[in-house]
Amino acid sequence: MITLDKAKKALEASERKAEQLGVAVTTVIVDEHGSIIAVSRMDGAIPISPRFAFSKAFSSANLGLATDAMAQYATEEKRYFGLNTLFGGEITTMAGGTPVMIHGKIAGGVGVGGSQDVSQDAQCAQEAKKVLEA
Repeated sequence: MITLDKAKKALEASERKAEQLGVAVTTVIVDEHGSIIAVSRMDGAIPISPRFAFSKAFSSANLGLATDAMAQYATEEKRYFGLNTLFGGEITTMAGGTPVMIHGKIAGGVGVGGSQDVSQDAQCAQEAKKVLEA
């Protein structure tokens, strides 16, 4: 289980990484069902970043994979082609989402959105994940 206290610490870890990278992002932490536990939008983060971040967190928590790891299965002629449109856009394969595993089970997900380079979102999400899985 991801507690609110731990989620707040994870938000801070994500934001520290974002500051190091020189970007402003939104970080969302959800439980294993994709329900929001905590969210933080840094000053200067683009207005749509909370939606990006939630979609990434929701996708990872419900599918148990990092969002960018799903991309290879969602291309044309692949088994999960159309995955990103199947649920009205709630699922994404854009980098920046990662599942949180506690005691070998999915406990939730982290999603980060807002940078121009989604690999930076993924780096911030990894920092939050480290806190949540510790």
